[in-house]
Amino acid sequence: MTEQSLNSSQELDQRLQNPCVLITGATGFVGSRLASFLSTQFPEMELRLAVRHRPDELEVPGVLPIGSIEVVGDINPHTNWTDALDGVDVVIHLAARVHVMNDVARDPLEEYRNANTFATIHLAQEAAKAGVKRFIYLSSIKVNGEETSSGQSYSEDSIPAPIDPYGVSKWEAELGLEKVCAQTGMEFVIIRPPLIYGPGVKANFQKLMGLVSKGMPLPLGATHNQRSMLALDNLVSFIAEVMKNPLAANQRFLLSDGEDVSTTQLLRLIAKGMGKSIWLLPAPAFILRVAAEVLGASSAADRLLGSLQIDSSKARQLLHWQPPLSVEEGIAIAAQSYLKNS
Repeated sequence: MTEQSLNSSQELDQRLQNPCVLITGATGFVGSRLASFLSTQFPEMELRLAVRHRPDELEVPGVLPIGSIEVVGDINPHTNWTDALDGVDVVIHLAARVHVMNDVARDPLEEYRNANTFATIHLAQEAAKAGVKRFIYLSSIKVNGEETSSGQSYSEDSIPAPIDPYGVSKWEAELGLEKVCAQTGMEFVIIRPPLIYGPGVKANFQKLMGLVSKGMPLPLGATHNQRSMLALDNLVSFIAEVMKNPLAANQRFLLSDGEDVSTTQLLRLIAKGMGKSIWLLPAPAFILRVAAEVLGASSAADRLLGSLQIDSSKARQLLHWQPPLSVEEGIAIAAQSYLKNS
């Protein structure tokens, strides 16, 4: 390495110690928590929050204002990022068209590609032109697939095998981002999480908490699957780590809490977090699958009864990162928030 390139590398590393950070999807489930955390833990950091339209008040509990607001409109392959990226060192790209159940779009894959693949590649190209040092991309474990066999787990070495349009669009976005970075020298960090849970979680996790809070008997007392999950605060902690850690450059991470649970265990932990009793009936899994198929709910049964395990040891071994919350702690926080706000 020449003296000039060494000085350039040292200058870039210094920029990551007190970076100007742009967060897309800043008002979403992950983005709002991340912005709040960064503004609290790193008050000297300049935060820019990319939003579709200027809100009357950016609702991030306890931290207002938390950064400058950059109105970029819809995020697509033609978004104008010029002002938002000016002087930015790190982009954290969270905005996406999320997985949609029973999608009614005429061409779901085209919709996902526009929002997730082509929009991400466009942002990466514009970021590189603007001199951004590092681009952190929140992908999905759906890039790897939908389910793992008993005793097996996905890792960074697993061959990607996305099944649905959402997973395909995320995988193609990863490939496009890597190509842009290889051509420009901008660093990337790709994170593939499984189900993310925490205060404000929606969809199936919210439905499970609702059933537990009502004290309804559930036929899930003998479900021996194993699923990896990721507490929101653990994800936020990891993003803060890879934002500055030089060892994270050009790395892909599969991330989880590091403790897998069965659906039966999950329901019991939710009940414990709520301070409620729970009645779980030990119905055999094959009977539940047959019933779900008859009711047209096979995909829901797959998520409740199937396994999806992640080997997230790379994050711990390479970066020496440890999740701040255990599964029990993370579920308790989510459950108590649900009770408070329901």
